[in-house]
Amino acid sequence: MNLLFICSENRLRSPTAENVFSAYPGIQAIGAGTGAHAQTPVSRDLIEWANIILVMEKHHQDEVASTYKDVLKGKPLVCLDIPDHYEFMQPELIKLLKERVPEYVRLATVEK
Repeated sequence: MNLLFICSENRLRSPTAENVFSAYPGIQAIGAGTGAHAQTPVSRDLIEWANIILVMEKHHQDEVASTYKDVLKGKPLVCLDIPDHYEFMQPELIKLLKERVPEYVRLATVEK
């Protein structure tokens, strides 16, 4: 299962999600950003690679939907509704991600 997490600058929220969910068996996760200065910009290739696209805020969802509508056909584009109030790997952000992502993605147990 390929998960694409999208925020604005790909510095805090989506890299945290990538880090957290890459630890799950059978999951490949990549973070990207919609902003001009994103560390990893959202691209057509990433959208095509993903099985599901999980964005942090509604405006990310709108931007991805309008820019990549031709490659999104039948692909889930989900808004996690996580505002830009968190630092990289902040425990509260990890908790929110672990609560919201399983609503859309079936996750196996992480081995310790």
